[in-house]
Amino acid sequence: MMFNSATASAGASVHSIDHFALNVPSIADAEKFFRAFGLDVSRAGANAQELELAAGDGHRWARILPSSTKCLAWLSFNCFEADFGALREQIASAGGAIQSGPVPDPEGFWFSDPDGNLIQVKIGPKTSPSSKRQSVVTGGAADERGSHTRAESKTVRPRRLSHVLLFTPDVPRALDFYCKALGLRLSDRSRDIIAFTHAPHGSDHHLVAFAKSAARGWHHSAWDVDDVNKVGEGASQMSAAGYTKGWGTGRHVLGSNYFHYVEDPWGSFCEYSADIDFVSPGHPWPAGDFAPEDSLYLWGPPVPGNFIHNTEAPTEAADMTPRR
Repeated sequence: MMFNSATASAGASVHSIDHFALNVPSIADAEKFFRAFGLDVSRAGANAQELELAAGDGHRWARILPSSTKCLAWLSFNCFEADFGALREQIASAGGAIQSGPVPDPEGFWFSDPDGNLIQVKIGPKTSPSSKRQSVVTGGAADERGSHTRAESKTVRPRRLSHVLLFTPDVPRALDFYCKALGLRLSDRSRDIIAFTHAPHGSDHHLVAFAKSAARGWHHSAWDVDDVNKVGEGASQMSAAGYTKGWGTGRHVLGSNYFHYVEDPWGSFCEYSADIDFVSPGHPWPAGDFAPEDSLYLWGPPVPGNFIHNTEAPTEAADMTPRR
């Protein structure tokens, strides 16, 4: 069944993610992991006990905060000034709980989504791309080497954040809320198991995705790299640093991107992603509802059992694994 995403939401919309903030039990472990992944890591906060993560575009994409457990602290979106007031009204009308008490940052406004995630909306620059950057891998010409040696490989450094995926106990509810409240649009889904959304101002196939679980939780952040070779080199880079668990290398069906997921020290993931589908500003994307066995990956190794495990759920009931 196909859906026209142009009619999935109306009114104002956010245009991009500004950053996410993640609570983790060990700042030292986080610093080691994200440096190995190729991000620019700097110390911040009181007594330098927090981290800030930047990518090749220079934008600060994440804050990493000390805590007793791993979980999303908040997710921050940017919007155009003309949409700011309407977004606040939309969020309140959709049932978002506007925060009136202390918040992490006075800029913009804050609310809680139906799962209790803390969300910020503020006026800010469009960090998501506005057009498709072609990722082309060509073979070498006759009588020339088509590759380089491992010794000549340079550190893979992601260009930018592409998207995030959140666990939720109710995917249809999360999808309905984020479309009505933030103006996001459905890209594709698989029943009530997983759904992908994009922003209508020009966006990767997914900006925020939701996967079914027994509880809310953080699944992964995805980071854009040049091409599938960089995805593979990133996998090797992380393996050499001791991070051998994950999933990939492969190619997704929904979004079409090449991927390699690396498991972080807390059971969630960071993804190297290349050549994801792109939805142009105002373009009607033909969103579909795909069977589970035909929605996760086109090719790649079998999905490991830990890939679908929400470490933040007391008892995990999610199942994103395609059945054969």
